[in-house]
Amino acid sequence: MGEGFGEREKSRSILIAGAGPVGLAAALELARRGYRPRIIDDGAGPTAMEESRALGVNARTLTLLSPAGVAERILAAAQPIERFRIRSDKKILVQLDTREVKGRFGAICGLSQGATERLLMEALSAHDISPEWQTAVVAEAISNFQKPEITLRRIDGTSETVRPDILIGADGAHSAVRKALGAGFPGKALEAFFYLADFRYAGPIDTHYAEISLFDPGMVGRLPVTADVIRYISTLEDFESRIVHPAAIARKIWASQFRINFRHVEPMAKGNVFLVGDAAHIHSPAGARGMNLGIEDACWLAWLIAEGREQEYSALRIPAVKLVLKQTYGLTRLVTMRNPLAIAVRNLFAPLFLRFGSARRTLLRSVAGYDTPRPPWIDWAE
Repeated sequence: MGEGFGEREKSRSILIAGAGPVGLAAALELARRGYRPRIIDDGAGPTAMEESRALGVNARTLTLLSPAGVAERILAAAQPIERFRIRSDKKILVQLDTREVKGRFGAICGLSQGATERLLMEALSAHDISPEWQTAVVAEAISNFQKPEITLRRIDGTSETVRPDILIGADGAHSAVRKALGAGFPGKALEAFFYLADFRYAGPIDTHYAEISLFDPGMVGRLPVTADVIRYISTLEDFESRIVHPAAIARKIWASQFRINFRHVEPMAKGNVFLVGDAAHIHSPAGARGMNLGIEDACWLAWLIAEGREQEYSALRIPAVKLVLKQTYGLTRLVTMRNPLAIAVRNLFAPLFLRFGSARRTLLRSVAGYDTPRPPWIDWAE
């Protein structure tokens, strides 16, 4: 049917709940195809620049956002991550050069979620579309999945009942849309807490690599945020005492802690109600796949809507979601294991395994996000 599916089709009302990177990507891709989606969020504005959980933007996401002109803006603002390594004590177990990935874009770069959201909003504003902030979905249950009815409540106490032709839930792990669908969110949580802290440095630092240091048990990860900020993420509560800082600290910007869950909803749609991003699946930050997988969901859904094939969405996305959840679970268990024998086996065989070019290429394609199906509406090679 193609992207020119018809003016009547383009006039369908579409409501997107959630104006994070996933909801914004969905709105932008729909607007680019001639739709006028409405996008709401119960927050006061985009994610604070200094409290951004998602950092990695992979090559798949850059490919998806390139037709809208956002990929180039991300690259101009981001920190390229050219090397990745895992070390145990002084021994390097894994070392990858992300520049080995062939294609238009490097495998991965670092940019705060807040910055990514602002770049998406800037592109969306060119279509005269802006998020409606402090507007929450209030829905006990959705009974008609073909023409969903929900209530929107604003901060001033006023409310509005809407019946969009299409409802997209991009409203995060505690999604009101998912709950109104009555959809379960099965899965499991890891027992351990994860801790993070962002430090700004007063002197020059190298932001071109990411690293995981294993303390057997426990780990501390190092990720670039900006040219002078590094994030450390760990399973150890006392991790800050283990950091080897690369320069004098200007200040600690942000600290947080969280538990990792592995959950996904199936199916990811009922009738004309669709779930994308964290509303549909959550997992470990290992591999930096969370935001990127959600943006994939959003772009695929926008394309399918334009093709008149949106009922294929769940069947097309579930295999990719399961693949990424399986991979991130395996990576997370690999760097958080506590059994001394398992640790010894890992430290012995991981370097041997990655000496094989095929194993290294497979891991790099995963980092780049190239292990999920190619977007058929983009015609350049990856």
